[in-house]
Parts: sequence; C-alpha cells; structure tokens
Amino acid sequence: MHVVLVEPEIPANTGNIARTCAATGSTLHLVRPLGFSTDDKYLKRAGLDYWHLVEVIYHDSFWDFVAHYPHGRLYLSTTKASRWHTDVRYEPNSFLVFGPETRGLSQEIRDAYKESQIRIPMISEARSLNLGNSVSVVLYEALRQQGFGGLK
Repeated sequence: MHVVLVEPEIPANTGNIARTCAATGSTLHLVRPLGFSTDDKYLKRAGLDYWHLVEVIYHDSFWDFVAHYPHGRLYLSTTKASRWHTDVRYEPNSFLVFGPETRGLSQEIRDAYKESQIRIPMISEARSLNLGNSVSVVLYEALRQQGFGGLK
C-alpha cells in the first residue's frame, strides 16, 4: 500500500505515520511543501528507529505525484465525503491520500477525484481525527481487505 501525505504540517504526525508505514511495509509519499524540515528532531523522534524500514518518496506537488502514478488507484480521505472508508474495495498498491492537518485536501483536488473520496465515520460534532489515527484506520482496513499479505 501507499500512504500519501499532501503538505503535512506537524512533524510528530508524519513521524508516527512513517512508523506505521514501516510496520506495515507501506510506502510513504510526502507531497511538498512540508510544514517542517525533514531534519526535524520531533519527526525523527516520532519515527524512532523505524526510518530504515520505510521507503519515503518526495513529490514537489500533488499534481507531480499524480504524474508519476497516472494509473494509480487513489482514495482521498476527507470529512466531506459521503462514502465510508469501509464501503470501497481497495486494490493492492492503492494510494491512500490525506491532506494537511489544519485544512484537509483542497477543493481543487477533491473536485478532480469526486468518485474516489472516503471518510471515517464519527459523530457530527467531531471535526476530524488526528492525522496519524486516520491513516492507521484507513490503512489497516485496506490491508485487512488484502488479507494482510506478508504481515505477521
């Protein structure tokens, strides 16, 4: 699986997500601009000693990312979607796309991928989950559907 963070802002979230990607054998894509330096101590601390286990690929923009994977199956996680993350069938090597912590994916990106949007169910009074939690929820559902191939 592939986890795509579009313009992540909080280094500790990205570090935790990198650790989740390492533990699941998932590739992490970081889409610039990043809200932190990749040398950030909080980023490295959150990932602990897992950085060598995760493949991290950087992209200059969301559209640069799309150009590199023109046939990739994208699932955009947004609180504005009507379909739950459990209502889709994930294919092997799907791209799970998440937006910046403070604002989510842009309207432009959402408009380009209207049929690919998913959401995690929650009470209406809740704005959203933490980004690291959201990635874990969606990623593990996608992996469950694939039979957790290769995981023990």
